[in-house]
Amino acid sequence: MLRLLNLLPLLACGRAFQAVRRPRHSWTLNSGRDGSAAAMTLLFDCDGVLAETERDGHRIAFNEAFKEFEVDTVWDVELYGKLLEVGGGKERMTAHWDAVGWPAGFDTEEQRTTLVKGLHQRKTELFMDMLRRGEIPLRPGVEALIGEALEAGLKVAVCSTSNEKAVATLVETLLTPYASRIPIYAGDMVQKKKPAPDVYNMAAQELEVDPRDCMVFEDTAIGLQAASAANMACTVTKSIYTEHEDFTGARRVLSDLTGVDLAFCEEALEGVELRQ
Repeated sequence: MLRLLNLLPLLACGRAFQAVRRPRHSWTLNSGRDGSAAAMTLLFDCDGVLAETERDGHRIAFNEAFKEFEVDTVWDVELYGKLLEVGGGKERMTAHWDAVGWPAGFDTEEQRTTLVKGLHQRKTELFMDMLRRGEIPLRPGVEALIGEALEAGLKVAVCSTSNEKAVATLVETLLTPYASRIPIYAGDMVQKKKPAPDVYNMAAQELEVDPRDCMVFEDTAIGLQAASAANMACTVTKSIYTEHEDFTGARRVLSDLTGVDLAFCEEALEGVELRQ
């Protein structure tokens, strides 16, 4: 009896260790919460996660569109970083001009709405041209992780506040071998953009997956808020503009996806925290 009592602390430690480090699953065989196979789903934000598009992509395209429309507005690197606190390009322009004053000649709500829609459409065209010319590469580790997930039979999707055409062009251009297997859920497909959870809720419903089995990859605090509000785990890969944002609540906070694989994602989904 005395020997058994002496062993109890060791047995307790062993159980505690197993609770943290459970055996890794084979994701082609793993059953989800509803009994389905290959339960884990990977959901990627687009801008800043798949590629560093904001500073040297969207910002430049916005400025070129402003110039073509003869609008006296230029967004420099620092200003654009602040404007990214507003999700969505049309919303970003509206918030900016509401704060600093609208361009001359655009006094009515109808004129302003027409201007913003026209500028955003042209900006998207310019941005897609940049993608097609190969001026914006994927971030490290993205293609390897997506390829591994799809090969294992997992569901992978992109959930973005950006225009659907722009996101589709990026996926088709930079992830060509996998593009046909990656559905896109974009900001113009839902009522409210991030930090609202709408786009992630739509993805879960359309893909018929449990939000608790989803691992989201985001690069911004508002993206993290959207994933959390959808009851999904989130791994953050910090981007150029989001280095110093508050990512409290993220399962993991990383510099990029270098070396990240499905086993890594499983541990994050289970709640094992890691920060770089």
